[in-house]
Amino acid sequence: MRIGELAAVVGVTTRAVRHYHHLGLLPEPERRSNGYRDYTLRHAVLLARIRRLTELGLGLAEVRDVLAEDAGKDLVEVLTELDEDLARQEEAIRERRTRLRALLESEGEVQAEGPVSAELAALFRDMGDLGGSPMAAKDREILALIEATAPEEERGRLVGVLTGALSTPEAVERAADAYALLDALAEAEPDDPRVEEAARQLAACVPAGLVPEGAGITGEETGGHGSFLRAFFADFPPAQAEAIRRALRIVQEGQDQREEGVGRG
Repeated sequence: MRIGELAAVVGVTTRAVRHYHHLGLLPEPERRSNGYRDYTLRHAVLLARIRRLTELGLGLAEVRDVLAEDAGKDLVEVLTELDEDLARQEEAIRERRTRLRALLESEGEVQAEGPVSAELAALFRDMGDLGGSPMAAKDREILALIEATAPEEERGRLVGVLTGALSTPEAVERAADAYALLDALAEAEPDDPRVEEAARQLAACVPAGLVPEGAGITGEETGGHGSFLRAFFADFPPAQAEAIRRALRIVQEGQDQREEGVGRG
């Protein structure tokens, strides 16, 4: 048989046959006087076995082990490991589908920032579009990022704090006002007098506990936290970044004052 005939019989491509030759999985056949490879039935049997093993999910390195001299023992061992791995994948897929169904059923409409947890999706729905504010949209993206990267217990705490802080129409209205002030700073300079007003309005919306006590907030800190904050502030125009930085400072100073009051009491 020629290489094309062998490939057609087994149901693979000629490129695959050449690749198996290159890897040493399929021995090279004798060549005819005209230089063409002359494949035998034995080549077809071996090639069909390689195809079956790869269709089961074995990598080519594992196929090579199976085709070794002690193939009987290796085949049982490799197939057992493959079965266990497929069972783990099957369970992971079931869990993912369960989460997807929960998201679809709880949200009705998948959020633009999604997929996010059902709790964060509910918070986004309660917030509404806040007048189509670009700052609000960016805030939602950042919250989705934090939820995706924070430890599980911290994610739950943050979403709980935010949900409590935005639980009333008045709170949502205050947040909308803060976003509007920040949106107005998109083309402003950091020393614009409106920066202080926006910072104070934003600080009034930030719930206690959202900014960890003693956490760096300037972006000048070393390490991963400082790098993240520098990237965070760099994503905003200068005046908006300054307003957010000042707001975080106001919140942190308020927390420090409360702690001092508790200590004196």
